[in-house]
Parts: sequence; structure tokens; C-alpha cells
Amino acid sequence: MEDNVKRQYLYGMHPVLEAVRAGKKFDKVLLKQGLESPQFRELLDLLQQNGIPYQFVPVEKLNHTVRGAHQGVIASIASVDYVSLEEMVDTALAVTPNPLLVILDGVSDVRNLGAIARTLECAGGNGIIVPAKGGAAINADAVKSSAGALMRIDISKVPNLRYAVYYLKQSGFSIVAATEKADVRIYDTDMTGPCAIIMGSEGKGISQSVLTLADVRASVPMSGEISSLNVSAATAVVLFEAVRQRLIKENR
Repeated sequence: MEDNVKRQYLYGMHPVLEAVRAGKKFDKVLLKQGLESPQFRELLDLLQQNGIPYQFVPVEKLNHTVRGAHQGVIASIASVDYVSLEEMVDTALAVTPNPLLVILDGVSDVRNLGAIARTLECAGGNGIIVPAKGGAAINADAVKSSAGALMRIDISKVPNLRYAVYYLKQSGFSIVAATEKADVRIYDTDMTGPCAIIMGSEGKGISQSVLTLADVRASVPMSGEISSLNVSAATAVVLFEAVRQRLIKENR
């Protein structure tokens, strides 16, 4: 496992540009602040078109990251192979008539992402959908936190979570938003059919634009003085409630 989770980088304007043109997958591309050239403009356009996250950073950050002539461009090679949303759905439905997916809206901590992936894999889930921008990087740290689960389940990065939700609904999935702002409890929410569970960030929760598209808003009951669970713990509670419901249905 250690060899699988080491970070790998590709750097230099031409190598990164060619890799993006060839459809290679990246966690993130670091660009030197103030960089400007026709090749840079082409690279920036391709990054935006392909939904590849990028960040402008001081040159010191680039010099510290790699030893070599980076020319102001360093790409962090993806630790996992992403699949399209359409491929994820097709694969999941081919495996089971009742797939279980997780949509992460604004979850930015790689350790939470890894823990969620590990729980989903243990629960027999089929895949995780994350935004191309604004979410945790699926990097070596995330893979390590997941105990390798991120390399065993499908991961899809989408430019727009609203589109992803629309597509899932059209594909027959029930969309369950796990939020404390709900009157219905997860224990009263049917998750036995094809289901995608939306989990939001600990700070902001699920964005309103995505929340409005959910078929059901369900909460995890709280009795203590602390008002919320860590997002990875909350995801585990919701996922294994779905597992419990499915086992009961199978045994009837």
C-alpha cells in the first residue's frame, strides 16, 4: 500500500499540457502566480474544460514541491482513476438493482473523505460523487485514510453537483439529503431502493441549491449537547441504516 499512496508529480509546461490533452487524470494543477504565455492560456482553458482543479501559488511553493525546471506548472497525478457519472451509474446498476452512492457537497478534509470511502466500501456501496472544485483532493493522504477503499470503489468528479443529482433522479435513484434541518429521521426514510445520500460540510452543510433537489431531507437524531457529528461519523450512521433496512427487506 505504501508504494501506492506516494505522491507523484508531473511538471513543466509542455509535459503537463500534453498530459491534459491526452486525457490524463490529475488531483490538482499548481500554477505560478503571474504566469502568462500562449501555452499557459491554452493549458488554463483545457483545465477549465476538463474540470481539473487548479490553484495559483507563489513560486516558492513550486520550488518546495519539486526539484527541477517546473516552468511554473506542477500537476499532482491522481492516486485513483476517476470514472464518469454515466459509467458509475451503469456499472452500479449492472452489479445490483439497488445501488448505494454518496454525494459529498463541500467536504474538504481529506481524512473525512478517506473515512467516508472506507465506510462506504464496508457497507457494500458503489461509489462517491465529488465536485471538481471545492471538495477534498483525492490524493495520497485520502487514499491512506481510506485504507485503500478509494482504489476499490468508483469515484466520479463532476463539474456541477446539481447536474449529477438530476441525472441520478432520471436514472431511478432516490436522493436523500442528510441534514439536521429536517423533520424526518433517517430511521423513517426508505433507503432500500437505488439511493444516493448527500452529505455536506461540517461548517456549511449541504448547499441550498443542491438541497432543494433532494427527494427527502432526513436527520440523525441527537440527544447530547453537541449539535452535530463529524461528517464521516454521520455518513457511517446513515449508510449502515441503509444496510439495516436492506437486510430486513431481504429476509422478509
